[in-house]
Amino acid sequence: MELIKWHSILESLLFAAGDEGLTLKHVAEVLEIEERKASEIIEELIQAYEKNTDRGLMVVELAGTYQLATKKENAAYLKRLVDSPNTSALSQAALETLAIIAYKQPITRTEIEEIRGVKTERPLHTLMSKALIKEVGRAEGTGRAYLYGTTKEFLDYFGLKNIEELPALPDRVEEEYVQEEADLFFEKFQDTFNT
Repeated sequence: MELIKWHSILESLLFAAGDEGLTLKHVAEVLEIEERKASEIIEELIQAYEKNTDRGLMVVELAGTYQLATKKENAAYLKRLVDSPNTSALSQAALETLAIIAYKQPITRTEIEEIRGVKTERPLHTLMSKALIKEVGRAEGTGRAYLYGTTKEFLDYFGLKNIEELPALPDRVEEEYVQEEADLFFEKFQDTFNT
């Protein structure tokens, strides 16, 4: 099959997959080709988008999946288009809670509250409504509290391929220092998304 035809099919698949994206394995299965060939087609499509500067889209790899994304250069126009509560900035409480979950997951609400020193019910609700965190299981012991962890959307939101890309924290530090470092990391990304 012609390369242009493969690109056309792959574009359609990525568009249809939306934010879920497609793994290399899934692309290979749908196209009924080997993963090696699917990888070549994906890379060629990525290069084709990069060479054509007139296009408003690009193919990116996030959290082990490939998806169509808009170019950063068009962010100001997209920001004007999208102005809803679901895309509003995260509060300081939500950012703190998210940082704790990202670095300590899986973690219970009680453990988060012990670190923050305040209730976290509302920030947890906000983060879950934005699909940045989810319940990942139940803790052992009395009450079997919910355990929270980050989601694929979290990785997408912060442009990470996996959770290991979070900045490393020093081995021995006070909890307060961990929180400060995590806050700085998330503030950097929050500023990026608010500009």
